[in-house]
Amino acid sequence: MKISKAEHFTEQMELTRPYRIAGRTFYDVENHFVILEAENGLRGYGAASPGGSVTGETLADCAAALDRHLEELVLGKDLRRLPALIRELQSVLTGRPGALAAVDMALHDLAGKYLDAPLVDILGRRHQSLPTSITIGISSVEESLADAEEYLGMGFSILKVKIGDDLLEDIERLSKLREKVGPAIGIRVDANQGYSLDDLLVFHERTKKLELELIEQPIKAGLVEQMRGLPGELRAICAGDESLKDPRDALACTHEPRPFGIYNIKLMKCGGVNPGLFMAQTARLAGIQLMWGCNDESCVSIAASLHTALASPATRFLDLDGSLDLGRDLFKGGFVLNNGMLSTTDAPGLGVTPLD
Repeated sequence: MKISKAEHFTEQMELTRPYRIAGRTFYDVENHFVILEAENGLRGYGAASPGGSVTGETLADCAAALDRHLEELVLGKDLRRLPALIRELQSVLTGRPGALAAVDMALHDLAGKYLDAPLVDILGRRHQSLPTSITIGISSVEESLADAEEYLGMGFSILKVKIGDDLLEDIERLSKLREKVGPAIGIRVDANQGYSLDDLLVFHERTKKLELELIEQPIKAGLVEQMRGLPGELRAICAGDESLKDPRDALACTHEPRPFGIYNIKLMKCGGVNPGLFMAQTARLAGIQLMWGCNDESCVSIAASLHTALASPATRFLDLDGSLDLGRDLFKGGFVLNNGMLSTTDAPGLGVTPLD
């Protein structure tokens, strides 16, 4: 089955509520979409939300790469040669993981539709559903408690709290949050590289009683070697994010002493489903747990992450709330959210369709 048409475009989407992380506040997001059409009329969809501060790829870079290469890479190509086609994409779109991810997703979506099965089943489903966290941005204690109450009322049972601007305020806010929600609610934190090594040690010591699930990317991405010198019990609950951009990073971080006990895989960092699976298999062989994360993204790319996550045996954590705060999306479907639990639909491919 050959690909006969390819298009791509950018869309700006407002967020229903602005949120703050260490050093930055977000009010809206731009995603780049890819649509591939096969000669039999089937369509595959992909989306990119590049993380320029992490990968160095801006949205303009993503669009320029697709302007230059998309048609030459996919038009006339046979989808039945998918692995070889993806290898060619990876060799040409080096340094543009968002662009690569969008095309990779569209190809996998198209393949699922061609085989008339959900992508997760083609990849080898391991999990039926898993709970996702929902994010509370950096804010006052009162605002954080109010957000928590709202989210728990919506059925979520895991909160991910952004920290990293002020150590003492972070500790106070988390202490108050644990006091309010009780021991049964999961709390994980994300410092977005906002702490020093000393900050991290203090934070860990003073929050042990709060029983946090994990601490995501506490220090600067380039300080992996310094992470190796931290106590083992601390490294075990630290999740690498900005330090883990692609399969090479995943492999390097398996070397003892391991800097992270958890890998956070984002398709926007690594380049899509195919490299995400390589990272997942690396983690599985090393006995490292997986978390699957996202940026502010369309349900298209959230669905791609979910299908990949549910096909990976080492998956333990989901943080796939990136489409929930979009004021609007161009697509619908892709997943079912029920009391904080995420599962795929029975539709073929990614299960997403354009809005009418």
